Amino acid sequence: MKKAFSAYLNRYSEAAPLAVFRIFFGIMMFLSIIRFWWHGWIEKLYISPQFFFSYYGFEWVKPIGDFTYVIFIICGLSALFVALGFKYRLAIITFFLSFTYIELMDKTTYLNHYYFISILSFLLIFLPANAYYSIDVWRKPKKSFQKIPSWCIDSIKLLIAIVYFYAGIAKINSDWLLEAMPLKIWLPSKYDLPLLGDLLQQEWVHYFFSWSGMLYDIAIPFLLLYKPTRIFAFVLVVIFHLVTRILFPIGMFPYIMIVSALIFFDAGIHHRILRFLSGIFRITKARFDNGLVKHYKPVKRKLVISVLGFFFLIQILFPWRYLLYPGELFWTEEGFRFSWRVMLMEKAGYAQFKIVDEESGKWFYVNNSEFLTPFQEKQMAIQPDFILEYAHFLAEHFKEKGHENIQVFVENHVALNGRKSTLYIDPEVNLLDHRDSFKLKTFLLPFHDTIKGL
Repeated sequence: MKKAFSAYLNRYSEAAPLAVFRIFFGIMMFLSIIRFWWHGWIEKLYISPQFFFSYYGFEWVKPIGDFTYVIFIICGLSALFVALGFKYRLAIITFFLSFTYIELMDKTTYLNHYYFISILSFLLIFLPANAYYSIDVWRKPKKSFQKIPSWCIDSIKLLIAIVYFYAGIAKINSDWLLEAMPLKIWLPSKYDLPLLGDLLQQEWVHYFFSWSGMLYDIAIPFLLLYKPTRIFAFVLVVIFHLVTRILFPIGMFPYIMIVSALIFFDAGIHHRILRFLSGIFRITKARFDNGLVKHYKPVKRKLVISVLGFFFLIQILFPWRYLLYPGELFWTEEGFRFSWRVMLMEKAGYAQFKIVDEESGKWFYVNNSEFLTPFQEKQMAIQPDFILEYAHFLAEHFKEKGHENIQVFVENHVALNGRKSTLYIDPEVNLLDHRDSFKLKTFLLPFHDTIKGL
């Protein structure tokens, strides 16, 4: 095993796939920032709200008022520099830090594909994506290499495979496969889509999408890796992500996954792509085709491989952390985020907070709209860590207003995947007696049903 691994580390591949990936990744990220700005979402999500929900341990990460635009400018420019391969190492580190900061500013905006971009950009810090077809090596030909270690390309393939495979096994649950939930709720609402609208009302279509989605996610990494099925797999990737883009408002993510799948193809495809780009921008591609091989010094290679090994160990184990908690994952959401559980549930909730003076017994209800946007309130009402953080915010707010001996209670009902709305948080629990942590949230009421699956 050790000998085989050593042999693998000394295997080399054309650098073109990594260069193409770098170019498309940078362009997609640059366009994503432009799109975010164009739609006014920076103002709406990060400047207008009075309160922001923080990730545990990252409470210090907050929007910085109008200067938040500067973070987006830095992020967009660094993405463009990554695409160009200009000051690549500095650019990708800057992109990772700025994008991750944006992702951490408000937990309300969490999406799996934001997390994917963040960890992918971290991975790219350790890969020589500028070794070929970049401004960096155009300016300094001595740093130009046509071939790089195979693991540099395979590491991206592995990350993409993990994302797909984990998303697939997460769909092996009774709600998704046996009840077609939550697609049975979502798809009929698309009745106004041309051609598809009437079809999406049919129950068999809901089951077809559920089962095919699960099978697609599990199988697609293997179909992409196996050369005889690669073209067929790529066609499936395009169809799947275009359909999901039509049906659901998930932004640039489908296009990012489509272009990312290109890295599974042989170098010949990528050389053709680069020749096409060279023709458009009048670049002499032959200048990069020097036949040189990039060799890492033993100490540096050992360090990089160790970092990547630890990185992938985390990616493989972290999604399973929910097993450390009792109760139904979809209900408690303890260990739900960062585990590639994509669009698996529909939760709707209502949360009415009550501020009580412990000594006098006097109380009043809180108007959530005074502190939260409608989107924040919707997210807060169905997630226990949001509810807990908001309760502590309310306590601090009303203490500053002169209230004393404060207790905070919540009357909270949640409906999960079409089930009847039931009590979610124990209404008799003073939420100020609890602090957010990785510990079990004992103020949650039990889920009176069973969802079977992984």
